[in-house]
Amino acid sequence: MKRVAAIDCGTNSIRLLVADLDPETGELKDLDRRMEIVRLGQGVDRTGRLAPEALERTFAACRKYAAVIEELGAERLRFVATSASRDAENRDAFVRGVVDILGVEPEVISGDQEAEFSFVGATKELTGHPHIALPYLVVDIGGGSTEFVLGDRSVRAARSVDVGCVRMTERHLVHDGVVSDPPAPERIAAIKADIAAALDRAEETVPLTEAATLVGLAGSVTTVAAVALGLETYESAAIHHSRMSRATVAEITERLLTSTHAERAAIPVMHPGRVDVIAAGALVLLSIMERVGADEVVVSEHDILDGIAWSIA
Repeated sequence: MKRVAAIDCGTNSIRLLVADLDPETGELKDLDRRMEIVRLGQGVDRTGRLAPEALERTFAACRKYAAVIEELGAERLRFVATSASRDAENRDAFVRGVVDILGVEPEVISGDQEAEFSFVGATKELTGHPHIALPYLVVDIGGGSTEFVLGDRSVRAARSVDVGCVRMTERHLVHDGVVSDPPAPERIAAIKADIAAALDRAEETVPLTEAATLVGLAGSVTTVAAVALGLETYESAAIHHSRMSRATVAEITERLLTSTHAERAAIPVMHPGRVDVIAAGALVLLSIMERVGADEVVVSEHDILDGIAWSIA
């Protein structure tokens, strides 16, 4: 067994996994898995820079994670940063802060690398499952970008496009610093147009309609799944490998797009950091299902974070 720590720092959240890995058996045993909403990508789509307050929120989370990693005695740590830090002019300030706190330099990975990690993390447990057909299309809907990965035992094609729940919310649903509540039809139409254009770009590389099984990852997908299951509290075990029909996703998306901030916040499983961005995230998921022709999506709690952990092994 090898004890490792993996950190995934995205546009909206930063997550930690400390786990024991057995490369020979393929077993991964969670010791600690946690997430904080830090909104590192706040304003990046508009300004091209990481905001000082976003950096401080992220560094505060890093300090907490450093204490957990030390307490559990992880032998190695890998810190991966994705969309927001790829796009930012001042990402050097982000790198310096992480090195000072955690002692490792964050790897600002490419979209293709992000896709590879997501695929490994999401599908390692599915291999050989009798009721899940190949090939998989793994879709990781993040805050700033969405990754599409088609493969079976390995990746056949991958593409990252700049469509995510935070980016779509900030681009189309925020006016004078306030999120439209609920958004007007023309704003929803603008998001749909951006998503459609992004799907066109993804299809230049990834044959989306060849997928036999759609696997959905990340907070927008798992939150919609939690709502679909009617959970009063967030239950990872219930959400992991649950399935949602396209009709269910469409119903929940419509509910989120027509609700107010207060109504979304009152949903029992809604994390406060997702209240403003979940409607856009759900719309991305629904649009993908419609384009792919998927009748259902298999929801995975295991994703890029698990892929990062396996890459250490």
